[in-house]
Amino acid sequence: MDSAVAAMLLAFCILYPIYRISALGAGDVKLFIMVGSFLSVNRLLHVMVVSFIIGAVFSLGKMISEANFMERMKYLSSYLRDVLRSGQWKLYGENLKDDFKKYKSNKIHFALPICLSVMLGLGGMF
Repeated sequence: MDSAVAAMLLAFCILYPIYRISALGAGDVKLFIMVGSFLSVNRLLHVMVVSFIIGAVFSLGKMISEANFMERMKYLSSYLRDVLRSGQWKLYGENLKDDFKKYKSNKIHFALPICLSVMLGLGGMF
């Protein structure tokens, strides 16, 4: 199998479950698939890991600046307990959709962490 096709398929298989619970947008999945078309499977995996680390740093900064770190961690804990208790995945943030402004403010644009990760990788940082 061609390396580009394998990398694109891997990106889809890894990220589709994350998309299904609304933890990642469809555009972000497509962006990773596109990046996979230019990189080997190994390089794509590195880019994905670094992207999620950068995204975590951005999210932490956003939570600290909005002073809602504990609220978000409580929601995450509640979500994980519910999933473990019921044995079924549900949409992440589903309880927040009634308050669209709050729901929207708890998101980050993931294209920037992906871009930074690709640039770091192509620049020889990993």
